[in-house]
Amino acid sequence: MKAKEFIGKEGERQIVQAIREAELNTSGEIRVHLETMCGGDPLQRAVYIFNYLKMYRTAARNGVLIYVAVGSRKFAIIGDAGINNAVPDNFWDSIKARMGESFSRGEYSQGLADAIRSAGEQLKRYFPYKSDDINEQPDEISYGK
Repeated sequence: MKAKEFIGKEGERQIVQAIREAELNTSGEIRVHLETMCGGDPLQRAVYIFNYLKMYRTAARNGVLIYVAVGSRKFAIIGDAGINNAVPDNFWDSIKARMGESFSRGEYSQGLADAIRSAGEQLKRYFPYKSDDINEQPDEISYGK
């Protein structure tokens, strides 16, 4: 399955809406990147994509990337330095576990949307939304090959 076919148009709308809702809770910037294959470690690939998308360009270094290689059945969630310095080491574990459970049931769009909302909810403790918040990263899904 190709990355663009993974969620379809309705799923894409659902995920973008989840990003917008989550970012009403936090000044954190959440992005989703989908690609077809990941030949190696998904965490290393997520770091590469994070840098490729210039997600480090946020004032508080509070970008989050949810990376999914659909054909390889691999995914990772990473946060920028500002997040990693503020949250416990296992911060993403429960979100990843619930996302994996949704994926195993074939609920890809819902699993991503739930993960996004959960990330926004958890991040608000460390990076609350401010009235003068600026959307520093696009809300749209990015796609790889």
